[in-house]
Amino acid sequence: MTDTLMKSPKVTNLVDFAKLTDYSLLSSLSCDPQSTPTGEDYNPRQVFSGHYVPIKTTPLNNPVYLAHSKTLFEELGFADELAHTDEFIQMFSGDMSWVPEPMKKVGWATGYALSIYGTEYIQQCPFQTGNGYGDGRAMSVVELVANRKRWEMQLKGGGRTPYCRGADGRAVLRSSVREFLAQEHMHALGVPTSRSLSLIMSQTDTVDRPWYLEGSTSENPEVMMANPVAITTRVASSFLRVGQLELFGRRARSDEHDEAMPELTAIVQHLIKREYPNDVDTTQPFANQILQLAEAFCQRLTSLTADWLRVGYCQGNFNSDNCAAGGFTLDYGPFGFCEKFDPAFQPWTGGGQHFSFFNQPAAAFKNYEMFCRALAPLLADEPDQLSALETILNNFPQQVEAEVNVMWAAKLGMDTYDSELLVSLLQLMVRTQVDYTMFFRELSSIPESVADISQSFYKPVDEPLSNDWNRWLATWRSKALDYADVEFVSAQMKQVNPKYTWREWLIVPAYQQAAQGDASLINELQQVLTRPYDEQSSDIEDKYYRLRPDEFMHAGGISHYSCSS
Repeated sequence: MTDTLMKSPKVTNLVDFAKLTDYSLLSSLSCDPQSTPTGEDYNPRQVFSGHYVPIKTTPLNNPVYLAHSKTLFEELGFADELAHTDEFIQMFSGDMSWVPEPMKKVGWATGYALSIYGTEYIQQCPFQTGNGYGDGRAMSVVELVANRKRWEMQLKGGGRTPYCRGADGRAVLRSSVREFLAQEHMHALGVPTSRSLSLIMSQTDTVDRPWYLEGSTSENPEVMMANPVAITTRVASSFLRVGQLELFGRRARSDEHDEAMPELTAIVQHLIKREYPNDVDTTQPFANQILQLAEAFCQRLTSLTADWLRVGYCQGNFNSDNCAAGGFTLDYGPFGFCEKFDPAFQPWTGGGQHFSFFNQPAAAFKNYEMFCRALAPLLADEPDQLSALETILNNFPQQVEAEVNVMWAAKLGMDTYDSELLVSLLQLMVRTQVDYTMFFRELSSIPESVADISQSFYKPVDEPLSNDWNRWLATWRSKALDYADVEFVSAQMKQVNPKYTWREWLIVPAYQQAAQGDASLINELQQVLTRPYDEQSSDIEDKYYRLRPDEFMHAGGISHYSCSS
């Protein structure tokens, strides 16, 4: 029988969609005992125990389809026409009151703790206890198994939850477009990430948010603006976060209530089942499983941060609650991609250098520390295993350095890492003000002189700087081509150095036009950003493979922005 005949028919309606559901989190973990079965639980309150709170989503009024990910639909086995059906738009704009069985009509939100660069905080909780911090406007609505993989789907901007801290529970169109496009771009770049299912906007609902005046260079927004609201549905193997484990670890550590230790045990077991079934041997004693989990997460997180550096991505706000325990990129809030190279690049005005571009491996280590600290209460009675966990933790800096070194060697088309060569290159890149993505793509053509890479420079170079570049290029070529020919090295480099990257000044018109009901630029960006390594048409190259214009160098909302929600 041919592969074509063996394939299941694609899902074209919500009835068949519902048949795929399998709610492992709801069946394995405990519900907040103070929650309401109806999910009508919208006012800020403390959640003292339980792993999740049932939430009835708040639908958008007058929803309209803007986009969906054809790539993800193909992976899920969904037909593209499903995204345009009234029932799909109704559900993924937050109206679940009618969904077919066995789907649940109520979603769920989760609590988590907050740590910023390794420091525990409770001040952001309105109760000053940490019991009010969690998913304030995001709720999972379905968990299913499609094409033999488990997926969880979560509405971003689906309304208020007990964790909303007095906010409106909505996401504006601007941030929804950014997250929708960025997740699929990162996937196409080969970086582990949550994914984008759909993007749906309200034609009538608006919320006020602080933002920048047109042409502003202010660091902080100057005015309150009415913004259309939207919901983007993000998809992942799970939405378990380091901050989530941390919440239960803190409670177990302080023996906060009788169920504190069992709840920590249950969520760690669930994490293993959902994210690490092939990395952790569940036939082993639980203490051994914990150590295997720590080692596996270390490997994923170090590899992830190396990938971020490779493609120029800066998370901007890498708190523990924005760090997926599955080791992939999650929560695209104040993120950005480095254009003019700056090791201290940080797009978020509230972020600080501790979350800047080149500091991301160090920030990851801080989150990993909190991960291990959350696991530690489970090993309190086994000092040898606790010591082994500490050893794994202390190995993180060495492991992330090794991952980053391998990444730099690959970007330079070399078999081995050369520290002296890289440091001298980075110094030249700063002196010259190069475009990070364009430079490495031009380098992938194995240039012989500075003239061959000048397209990636933001300013002309004088004779001394040109000479420095030519000397570096000659040294690099002799090493990169030591064991391989130009064509082979070039092809290898072009597989790790993308041609097309996220450029905020080209994204802004997309969400501005979408606010007027025109999604054509979103669709165009989808096509470009999901083929980042490909040579595309000359028109696309002229439009998207270019330096940032001067007028956008210091523009508020483009070169920098507040948390765009």
